Amino acid sequence: MEKKHIAMFISSLNKGGSERVLVNLAGYFYSRGYRVTIVTQYQTENEYEINGGIRRIFSEITQEEMGKSRIINFLKRFLKLRGIWKREKPDLILSFIGKNNMMAIMTSRFLHIPVVASVRGEPALEYDSLVLKIAADLLFRMADGIVLPVKKSGDFFSKAVRKKIVCLKNSLHPAFIRKVYEGEREKEIVAVGRIDANKNHGMIIRAFGGLAEKYPDYRLVIYGEGELRGPLIQMAEEMGLGDRVFLPGSISDVADRIEKASVFVLSSYSEGMPNTLIEAMALGIPSISTDCPCGGPAELIVSGENGYLIEPGDWEKLQDILQKLLDNPDLARKVGRNAAKIQEKLNPDTINGMWEDYLKECMRK
Repeated sequence: MEKKHIAMFISSLNKGGSERVLVNLAGYFYSRGYRVTIVTQYQTENEYEINGGIRRIFSEITQEEMGKSRIINFLKRFLKLRGIWKREKPDLILSFIGKNNMMAIMTSRFLHIPVVASVRGEPALEYDSLVLKIAADLLFRMADGIVLPVKKSGDFFSKAVRKKIVCLKNSLHPAFIRKVYEGEREKEIVAVGRIDANKNHGMIIRAFGGLAEKYPDYRLVIYGEGELRGPLIQMAEEMGLGDRVFLPGSISDVADRIEKASVFVLSSYSEGMPNTLIEAMALGIPSISTDCPCGGPAELIVSGENGYLIEPGDWEKLQDILQKLLDNPDLARKVGRNAAKIQEKLNPDTINGMWEDYLKECMRK
């Protein structure tokens, strides 16, 4: 029997957690023989690569198509996306993030194409106004399925919407499935993620600054791109840490770069199910994460056993736990080994298979 055609809709393939989940799923479904089309509004410079056999279509209106009215431009965007669904005739649309979910549901109405909406981050931030919350709640009732990575996130929605929600985790990228490094770890504290206000990397620099004198051989490396990269470099220099804090930008070989690190830190105010934390834990790196309101890190970490949870913004607690791990290599090794058990729990074959089973069920309905 011929495999189905799945269309995936997201703003861009810019290097972020949600985009990585979509690209990983696209690659999996393509490897399974499905036709896969990725629909994005636009293209950015720093994007994930996709398999050459996966089609990509852009839904944003061009400069020539742009009108003078926001309402007219919205209608043009609406009609262009609806035209894509009519022309491509996918067997299912899987949309990701915020307004994209609402747009996918609205533009596919009465086309007899099932839509599965996926909220990847904290819903209160993806739908951060009363109007958006009400609109999402109404439109999600029309969706054929709703996927959240964290069960607690469902509390944001009405009872009618919660009935449609399933919790499907992010699968671990195969690059991070490897034997845990057991040698002497590099004197390096690492973080990976977009350099923006939400990620709050300044918190890590402050904590590291309080330990720098006691641990002169250690350095802090923060991988990623973003608008606060320059200000954070300046912050480190002003603290006298210019030669110990590094922000080398975005990298593709994350697993190889961080595998031997002493500690990984996730300092975000808000996260859904953070890929970078999953990946660091899989590599057996002792990890410290903020206990984000959405509950994603708390579903991964049992504090003190396979990592540590701290309150967002609490740089002093972060400093205390960093010191505890750096002073006690045996404890750090034990925590790292426990963390690496996540390799089995979030194995891509298992998790991707759960996504496939669920989407097939939505198509059958």
